[in-house]
Amino acid sequence: MITKKNIPTVFVVFLFFHLMIWTLAPSLSNINLPLDTIEALAWGSNLDWGFDKHPPLSALIVEIFYQIFGNQDWAYYFLSQIFVVTTFYVVWLLSKEFFQDKIYSLISVFVLEGIFFYNFTSPEFNVNVCQLPFWALSVLYFWKGFKNNKVIDWLLFGVFAALGVLSKYLFIYLLISLVIFFCFTNFKKKINFKSFISLIPFFLILFPHIIWLVENNFTTMTYGLHRTGAEDKIFLDHFLKPFSFLVKQFGILIPFFVIFLFLLSRFKININLKDKKFLFLFAINIVPIILIFLTSIIMGVKIRTMWMTPFYLFFGVFFVYLYQVKIDKKKINSFFTAFIFLLVLSPATYSYISISKTDKRTDYPGKEIARLVQNKWDNNFRNEIKIVVGDEWSAGNLSYHLNSRPLWIRSLQNKASSIKSNQGVVYIGNPEILKKICPGVFGKINPSGYCMIGQK
Repeated sequence: MITKKNIPTVFVVFLFFHLMIWTLAPSLSNINLPLDTIEALAWGSNLDWGFDKHPPLSALIVEIFYQIFGNQDWAYYFLSQIFVVTTFYVVWLLSKEFFQDKIYSLISVFVLEGIFFYNFTSPEFNVNVCQLPFWALSVLYFWKGFKNNKVIDWLLFGVFAALGVLSKYLFIYLLISLVIFFCFTNFKKKINFKSFISLIPFFLILFPHIIWLVENNFTTMTYGLHRTGAEDKIFLDHFLKPFSFLVKQFGILIPFFVIFLFLLSRFKININLKDKKFLFLFAINIVPIILIFLTSIIMGVKIRTMWMTPFYLFFGVFFVYLYQVKIDKKKINSFFTAFIFLLVLSPATYSYISISKTDKRTDYPGKEIARLVQNKWDNNFRNEIKIVVGDEWSAGNLSYHLNSRPLWIRSLQNKASSIKSNQGVVYIGNPEILKKICPGVFGKINPSGYCMIGQK
């Protein structure tokens, strides 16, 4: 039985359960780490201020974990869940700014289990998961700065906003929404110069990445546009792709609304456009979705489903705030029953799919391939493998699984002269091509070829 006194305890138990079950489920059912996590680990082996696909923060974070835990798969599932439960905790903190009754704060977090971004897809640590806590923290400290106008809150907002952008550029949609809210609520008022303090840490943290972007011809942004399909669009895409986007969002949110409906006695709401709390929640929940929808309409581009991962973090707070007077506390037990059902069903479904299907990326025998490559290397060379060259998946897996933790490089173009004679190199690629041009020892492990160059 949940009472007002034990709500904080219930919340902590929930965080612990989510952390443990979503660390164990993929750790026990997957053979290999997912694609995006391997990709981040590949970048992390050769850190820079940016990469051709994404900003650098996700790579930095997984590399820190690699230095602590090495190539233990469970550690990266654990890392993902640390980010998720930290985000839940920040949502809880913000909710307490809007509700006096802690049961509403609890509900605001619990309903997020109805959105598969925060359970089913969360084991794969990638840029979408990486930005979650920074999205939540930016919202929290923007609200604190707006409400209390303290320098420390504005500074922290600038820090977390910069880290969010360094996770993924789509973070900018949140920042634009916050600026719209700030301008709307401060219209005809004196300029709040304290708020501009947030720009100092924001640009200081981003400055090295901005330099990297300029030096690399904004390659990360080019990749992002390429992923939207902007290059191959037709006129109808300005209508079909936004419509497809909306349909997918409704589909994603069905479990959320189903579980939320267990609480309501009536659906009618009264909206007060002078209520700054409502306006803020509207700005952080609905405005970013409107902006990205308009992007799809104007540019005729595809918005990929996973890009929306952080956009729904405060949907629980928003809908509980809208309907708090319509929530029937007699129905809370039914709500918790539905919540617990989802809490158990999601990891069970994930584990079943992971075990029953054998053609997924997580079934890739990365560890076994690394062992075979290492054995062939040891039979032919006396130095260690220090560099692997190839795509992020094949070469990235080798970099992760080999004990020597070789640097990953996509291509040796313009870099060959920097390689020292004692640095063993393994090229991974098309076996038919590598077999013809390999100046060292060639091997093949389907479907890739391996060219090894080292000291005899």
